[in-house]
Amino acid sequence: MFDWLKTERRERRRRVRLDRKYLEARSRRFLKIYLDADKTRKPQFYRAVDEASKRCQPSESGLPPSELEDAQIAEATSRAAMKIVLERTALKKDGRLGDFLTDAYATVGIAYHRAAGVYTMDKEMQELGTAAVHLLTMATSYKNAQKNGGPV
Repeated sequence: MFDWLKTERRERRRRVRLDRKYLEARSRRFLKIYLDADKTRKPQFYRAVDEASKRCQPSESGLPPSELEDAQIAEATSRAAMKIVLERTALKKDGRLGDFLTDAYATVGIAYHRAAGVYTMDKEMQELGTAAVHLLTMATSYKNAQKNGGPV
């Protein structure tokens, strides 16, 4: 029993380390630019985060969501976002648009790791994750309102 807890803690620390290395700076930049943007530019952020989130969902990668728990879905989504960030970084997708999209995926990865409870022992990452989750929630609301013909 205690070995399982140690293994689980070690795995969480490893995930946090990887997120700090590959996702944190990009997500912080994305959120900072979002906060500094005027209201006419904010929909670009909502669309980017919403699209990144959809592309990272387990259903997009062939796993049936009905067979997974919420934490497993969140973890799988975060892993998919990390994979895309690493691929895009390796391809050196230079330019503002490339960085913007890669940063959106990093923000999705952080948000879903926060939702999966990965940051329970790291207050700083927990706060960043909470901000990312809020942005993702606003993006979903924006897209739903847009789809239903409501005010945007």
